[in-house]
Amino acid sequence: MVYDHLSPEKEKKLVFLTARVHPGESPASFVCQGVIDFLVSQHPVAQILRDHVIFKIVPMLNPDGVYLGNYRCSLMGFDLNRHWQDPSPWAHPTLHAVKQLIVQMSQDPRGSLEFYIDVHAHSTMLNGFMYGNVFENEERVQRQAVFPRLLCQNAPDFSLSNTSFNRDVVKAGTGRRFLGGLLDDTSYCYTLEVSFYSYMTAGSTAPVPYTEETYMKLGRNVARTFLDYYKLNYLVKCKGPTHIQSSEVTFRTSGSSAKGNSIVTDTDTEERSQNIRQTDRLTQTEHA
Repeated sequence: MVYDHLSPEKEKKLVFLTARVHPGESPASFVCQGVIDFLVSQHPVAQILRDHVIFKIVPMLNPDGVYLGNYRCSLMGFDLNRHWQDPSPWAHPTLHAVKQLIVQMSQDPRGSLEFYIDVHAHSTMLNGFMYGNVFENEERVQRQAVFPRLLCQNAPDFSLSNTSFNRDVVKAGTGRRFLGGLLDDTSYCYTLEVSFYSYMTAGSTAPVPYTEETYMKLGRNVARTFLDYYKLNYLVKCKGPTHIQSSEVTFRTSGSSAKGNSIVTDTDTEERSQNIRQTDRLTQTEHA
């Protein structure tokens, strides 16, 4: 998806997000849904972001694996998140296409590809958190830590203490590791993880179970954090809440009022949640 509403002569930043490379990690789809819903909404922050940042989003990198009900691998039996170094157009077609697009964007003088974020779900850890890369340059190390710190301020379920930066050899073929070495030193690549089950907020004594709505809320807060990162807060006419609720997000719809807007209701949120759940149940339906 591309949201490009700024004049051509003004350079815009590029942000690339991918999700669901591991088909069993369905929370990643809800987080990605939250990002997309917010960015196409009429919320003033979303409108500012569309005016200053190009977002390219691949919400499902492994559609065949999702359809088959696989947990980690593709139709051909590959863990796609280990084949970024040399993806085959035959065996890993989605990875091959996305890698080509990212390389093209990184070489385009009209824009600056600054972020790659790959959304996953984690089976043993709590909260949302990030993995980043290790660099020799100390200034780059500090700059890489900025986005997770800002996200921690916006999302109460994001854990900075669980966030880490590593150079694990086993992860060399992942999107975060490979693209972190491919892109220039102004680009930052992260894996965004979210717990399969619960999160703990500051001062709490018991974990809170994640729901589809709280997963999507994390996605909205990820998108909102780019306003802080790019220092666009001054463009917001009236200061809105730090944490964005679904009731604050408005959408363009074909059958809406004269202004072209409609408010998201609990029914709307549930309908989108059901769509994702139905995708996850395709295998059971096909083989019943």
